[in-house]
Amino acid sequence: MTQLGVGIIGCGNISKAYLDLAPNFKAIEVRAVADINMEAAHGRASEYEGVRAETVDALLAATDIDLIINLTIPAAHFEVTKRILDAGKHAYSEKPYVLTLAEGEELRALSEAKGLRVGSAPDTFMGGAHQMVREIIDSGKVGKITSGTCHFMGAGMEMWHPNPDFFFQPGGGPVLDMGPYYVTNLVQLLGPVSRVAALSNKGRATRTITTDCPRKGEVLDVVVDTNFHALLQFESGAAITVSLSWDVFAHEHQNMELYGTEGAIFVPDPNFFGGNVRMAGTDQEVKDVPLWEHPFSVTNMVDGQGNDRANYRTAGVADMAQAIVEGRPHRCSLELATHAIDVLTSIMKSGETGQFVDISTTCERPAAVTPDEARALMG
Repeated sequence: MTQLGVGIIGCGNISKAYLDLAPNFKAIEVRAVADINMEAAHGRASEYEGVRAETVDALLAATDIDLIINLTIPAAHFEVTKRILDAGKHAYSEKPYVLTLAEGEELRALSEAKGLRVGSAPDTFMGGAHQMVREIIDSGKVGKITSGTCHFMGAGMEMWHPNPDFFFQPGGGPVLDMGPYYVTNLVQLLGPVSRVAALSNKGRATRTITTDCPRKGEVLDVVVDTNFHALLQFESGAAITVSLSWDVFAHEHQNMELYGTEGAIFVPDPNFFGGNVRMAGTDQEVKDVPLWEHPFSVTNMVDGQGNDRANYRTAGVADMAQAIVEGRPHRCSLELATHAIDVLTSIMKSGETGQFVDISTTCERPAAVTPDEARALMG
């Protein structure tokens, strides 16, 4: 198996997850990290054997780097990914990989002109739980999906993040931050979206950082709306409601419920790879579904609330690297990410105008990830 040399631009919180988990996958080797703050780059590199710190320019020019992961703030994703492509390297970005559809189309044209790949998080839809849900839907066990609900609702990022400013500025907000997990999973389960409608508002004009950090007590201005309730119509005919909010202190909604002509299925949090799947048939009795033996279902971490989690972030990067070598499409594709951005920005536009917005893009569902295919990605 050919191994691609990987670099990372951006050494903030999320870089640790990529560096910790990349060794699980045989197609990639992280060799260098870079940041505009060289102290941050040196600090992060010192935590990992065989990883060096570089300036951004030096990393872009490095001959042992084939693919660069863009972990900068959302407002910088487009420009940094563009620089990566101009440097002749494949690019994989954290979500959202762009903030507008026009930026996505520009990256598409540039990547095609240079013969390079662009990929984007999230890759959590590749998780064993979500792939089992896909197998259940595709096999017809709950009939044709006609409707459903999705809920991500919390109190806000200022309660745990040490530098939450960008979450409340243009490019932030719950739609672009958490929406990619929900929309991407819906698209991989049900196919592309055709139109959306939404209502939105802002719960508070300011936020106070309450996490235990040096900036605790600082007050931040909130520029973007933080509460969205959307309706998504899919090309398949399914109609799904999606609620995304940072103005909710408590609720009892399921993460995702999908209703079919022969039953219903209850999908775990698409921000994670695993979780409990439940379903009901026409008897209306909801039962747990025994989780299949999928490598991306195996718990391997404990989260901040003490819950066992399956965490395989960088699976999308590894699949992209392996796809480059094998000459096949990668699952966390530019087309999928662009369609998700089209849907998400259209939700925000509808929230502003109060009108339905037609989705101008479409995409193929990414290939399913069977247990054997997941094993083939792992080292």
